[in-house]
Amino acid sequence: MEKKVRDLEEIRNDLDSLDRTIAELFEQRMRYSAQMAYAKKGTREPVYDKNREDEKLADLTKNRSNPFIVKGLEEIFIQIMSISRKYQYHLIHQRDRYIENYFSEVEDLVMFPDTRVVYPGVPGSYSEMACKKFFGADIDNYGVTNFKDVAFALNNGDADYGVLPIENSSAGDVTGVYDILLENDVCIVGEVFVKVEHCLLGVKGSKLSEIKVVISHPQGLMQCAPYLEKLGVEQISVENTAIAAEKVAMEHQTCQAAVASKRAAELYGLDILEENINFESSNVTRFVILSKKRQYTSHADKISISFSLLHESGTLYNILSHFLYNDLNLSHIESVPLPEKQWEYRFYIDITGNLHDNAVKNALQGVRSEVADFKILGNY
Repeated sequence: MEKKVRDLEEIRNDLDSLDRTIAELFEQRMRYSAQMAYAKKGTREPVYDKNREDEKLADLTKNRSNPFIVKGLEEIFIQIMSISRKYQYHLIHQRDRYIENYFSEVEDLVMFPDTRVVYPGVPGSYSEMACKKFFGADIDNYGVTNFKDVAFALNNGDADYGVLPIENSSAGDVTGVYDILLENDVCIVGEVFVKVEHCLLGVKGSKLSEIKVVISHPQGLMQCAPYLEKLGVEQISVENTAIAAEKVAMEHQTCQAAVASKRAAELYGLDILEENINFESSNVTRFVILSKKRQYTSHADKISISFSLLHESGTLYNILSHFLYNDLNLSHIESVPLPEKQWEYRFYIDITGNLHDNAVKNALQGVRSEVADFKILGNY
């Protein structure tokens, strides 16, 4: 006997009725979640209880033989519980003692006549340009050999602020800088953008046809890769573009050239063999301004955070949804595998907002309770 096929419109009507019931039950569940929020606030219990949620998922899916239904129930209730947590954070507006204990709000960055700024490299580097663009030409500044030395100078009290490149529009994140932010007690308090216009620099009288070796920072070489490959030269990495120019000037070999700025050519007496050799004409590097003081200005509008997550289905989505539910814009995300921890990743995220905003506090409280190794890198 053939199974009777129901009328399509009849099925749709039944589904509509069931969906309305589900919507009403969801609203009822949120009312219970609100009651739970205030109860937890009174007992100071955390909003997020992973063991409780795991037990609930196990109970809801037990004795169900259809794996599709099991997977669907897990997905639905993971999202329902995630939404419930966000609703609870929104309702109770708990003081964020993490922000209160670690950060101070100021009207403007503190500057004194003897304020010192440290940057990686030597005069003529793009880092020096970033320093002068942010602080002004008269600021007391000096260069150090590498990126880590900037953090050391801040930690030792040798400088009040530091400048580091963190991201390039064509070559991506600058290797090692995020590690420095995590490993040192420093805070991002500002940012500045510098247009990168690389030139090929040689000693006086050298010719382009003679160049066999080109020296620069790895990012500089990367940003000029098509040009250098066409030139067919050996490429050597050094700590900084201006250090490369200084090295070419000191060694005075007509077969050597540096990828660096026009300012570096002027400072070290080099000829510009070719201008604008980076493959992207709108090449821009973003520099961050660092301080030992964990401070943020009242007009700061970007927040950088980091945290680690297991490589499990839905975990990143649930974390990012905290920003969605608080109407916060996510402007940058980067993931890096954790060393010696297979399938675990550290994420670096930039969002818009200020640490005094309630929406920001709600979102960050939610993220912090559900991740490992959470850190606010700065609000600027």
